[in-house]
Amino acid sequence: MHSPDIGEFIRDLRNSARISLRELADRAGVSNPYLSQIERGLRRPSAEVLAQIADALRVSTAVMYLRAGLLSDKEGHTVLGAIAADPDLTAAQKQSLTQIYETFRRENARTAADGTPDEPVVAAVQRPRRTRTTTSSTDTAPSGRGRSTDHEKGS
Repeated sequence: MHSPDIGEFIRDLRNSARISLRELADRAGVSNPYLSQIERGLRRPSAEVLAQIADALRVSTAVMYLRAGLLSDKEGHTVLGAIAADPDLTAAQKQSLTQIYETFRRENARTAADGTPDEPVVAAVQRPRRTRTTTSSTDTAPSGRGRSTDHEKGS
């Protein structure tokens, strides 16, 4: 199953990364004409070439495979598929969300392998902070000349 927009997706990622076609071809280890044909939808890249392009663009291979139709939306990849398919996100936003998501998954897998109880990162972020109460400068002044009380006024 081939997604017709894989070439456009690659081009959008390349343009977002501000990389020339020639530079991406060099980084991915493919020829300049071949990459051009992929971007224009004239060639269908293999899984290996997609992985090389993903690596060169510093994006998830899974996202590239999802966009190309090589990976089904199973085992947690529904999130990656949703990110990849969302037309309202830019290529850079898709890349950032994918990297964050995969970082969380790796961390969870490592935590599960260690056998340590996990505490979600979100819970740590949402904990209320203690706030210090401060007094205004009119309540206390270094010289002892703050607001006078009624008792002091009558003295």
